[in-house]
Amino acid sequence: MRKIKIFITLILMSSLSVTAQNKDTREADKYFSEYAFVEAIDAYNKLVEKGKADSYVYAQLAEANYNIFNTEEAEKWYAKTLEGTGDQDAETIYKYAQMLRANGKYDAANTWMSKFAKMAPKDDRAKAFVSNPDYVSGILNAKQAYEVSELDINSDVTDFGGTIQDGVLYFSSARNNARRDYGWNEEPFLDVYQVDMSMADGEVSEPVKVSGDINTRYHEGLVSFSPDGNTMYFSRESFFEGVYEKSTDSRTKISYLYLYKATKQGEQWGNVQLLPFNGEDYSVKNASVSKDGKTLYFASDMSGGVGQYDIYKVAINDDGSYGTVENLGDKVNTAGQEMFPFSSDNGTLYFSSTGHLGLGGLDVFYVDASGKVQNMGRPVNSKSDDLAFSINEDSGEGFVSSNRSGGLGSDDIYAVKRLKPCNVDLTVVVVDADTNNPISGADVIIADATGRVVSTGKANSNGEVSYTLPCGDTLEIAAKYEQYESNKVTFGGSEKEQDIFQVNLKPIDKIIVKDRVVLNPIFFEFDKANITSQGAFELDKLVAVMKKYPDMVISAESHTDNRGSKRYNEQLSERRAQSTVQYVISKGIEASRISGVGKGENEPKVDCGSNCTEEQHQDNRRSEFIIVSGGPSQD
Repeated sequence: MRKIKIFITLILMSSLSVTAQNKDTREADKYFSEYAFVEAIDAYNKLVEKGKADSYVYAQLAEANYNIFNTEEAEKWYAKTLEGTGDQDAETIYKYAQMLRANGKYDAANTWMSKFAKMAPKDDRAKAFVSNPDYVSGILNAKQAYEVSELDINSDVTDFGGTIQDGVLYFSSARNNARRDYGWNEEPFLDVYQVDMSMADGEVSEPVKVSGDINTRYHEGLVSFSPDGNTMYFSRESFFEGVYEKSTDSRTKISYLYLYKATKQGEQWGNVQLLPFNGEDYSVKNASVSKDGKTLYFASDMSGGVGQYDIYKVAINDDGSYGTVENLGDKVNTAGQEMFPFSSDNGTLYFSSTGHLGLGGLDVFYVDASGKVQNMGRPVNSKSDDLAFSINEDSGEGFVSSNRSGGLGSDDIYAVKRLKPCNVDLTVVVVDADTNNPISGADVIIADATGRVVSTGKANSNGEVSYTLPCGDTLEIAAKYEQYESNKVTFGGSEKEQDIFQVNLKPIDKIIVKDRVVLNPIFFEFDKANITSQGAFELDKLVAVMKKYPDMVISAESHTDNRGSKRYNEQLSERRAQSTVQYVISKGIEASRISGVGKGENEPKVDCGSNCTEEQHQDNRRSEFIIVSGGPSQD
């Protein structure tokens, strides 16, 4: 997508401000300053071949390839730029990590992102990475919620930005070979096209340029419509208004992007008006109108923003005037680039970003109901640039544009379709382990793989609790009932439409063995005394026994492993014993019925001396529950 970046992102950053280093680089620097990156790369490569390259040339090659998304070459030259240099720039490191990600080298990308985070710890992109350094595996392993397919209308050049209005697809394309080439990528300038997508046989007509006053000799693109379809918002280069800035050698004019609106006049579009919040030193682009027509979203690099490009919104008043422009803030915007906003029918905001955690280049994100930004995942996103996402929430159909591998042109438009959710109707049956009789009234708790409770219920007269859950999910199913030992089992997931899973509960007396209440091990973390969730689940069984036998008195003995001093281990085991006692008391057992004592390392379960394995140490860190008095008859 960076092949048309002057139109799509118009990055006017310090990294693109070139100062010629010497007469050898003069020609290449001129091309670079004019955003003619293809020619610049050729010129810099010639210097490399002649042995006249230095760190400056390597950096320019990296930047030029970055801007046309030639990821492998960009990676190579960023690596060369950063090789052995003591003074490394944080933004260069970030871009290098981006290119590594775009080339599927996620481990290496994480290494360089860690370096970036250390150099720029206050950067939002660094904070996001530090908070979730393994995010890539989460994206790659997530269930795919969409399918994508390339449209037949794509050409061998740039096509992007699909928007449907009344059965007609509007998009931007460089397919007009009669127009002059644009130096950035040596393709023709962009025009807005339309194609009828409503034919009964599924065929599409030949795309034609939008008629009227929309297209000019400059770049135009990315349209959005008012709810009635009579007003079109679109982007156009500021050359049309005579606004531009000059390159460093004053030979090249560099435009901004402005937003316009046009009115439908029969089959033509006319009455083109410049929107009032455009400026003379920044770009405003990527319009998206909300379903009710009262809010216009757009992207801009105007001063006062969070990052390089931010997403803004502005109210559209009933009289056609506009309210105050508002930045969406740092929950959406980052130090990177946020662009291509799309407000869907239900108000969900979608956008593309280089700053949020993604797979490489621009990724598509959305803002969920809680206000959190979420990655759309594969296949909507790829290792390349993915942008201009739009969707009809009712039909689940939409479009995304991408320069991913396998496409026909530089950038292509892909059809997107939301997959029907796969759910399983799961019936959990709770039964007595001895008699196989159903246990009515048993409590059932279902948690996902992270331990988050996703559903709870109480068994009916048949011992059944029914749930509708996502296919394939691994779940932890816990069941408990008075007079029974609680049980927690793993459900490995199912692809069936309906499934049954049985949980067996043992009568509580089964855990009373002679003079002890025998629980599964209550493991403590090393050097800790707090009760874990696993420990609480087991201690609830002890509570159930003590409630069944009101005269039962228990002594809780806590043991440590032999790491640390003997005195310290005695103190640690005492703290663990008291934590255990306090938990049981908190569940309604009288304090007079339970006491705790710390045994330290004096009574190991496994006497392994100084050669204990980690498993043996864990076995020795345990709690035991001695029946002092009361309980069932031992006759």
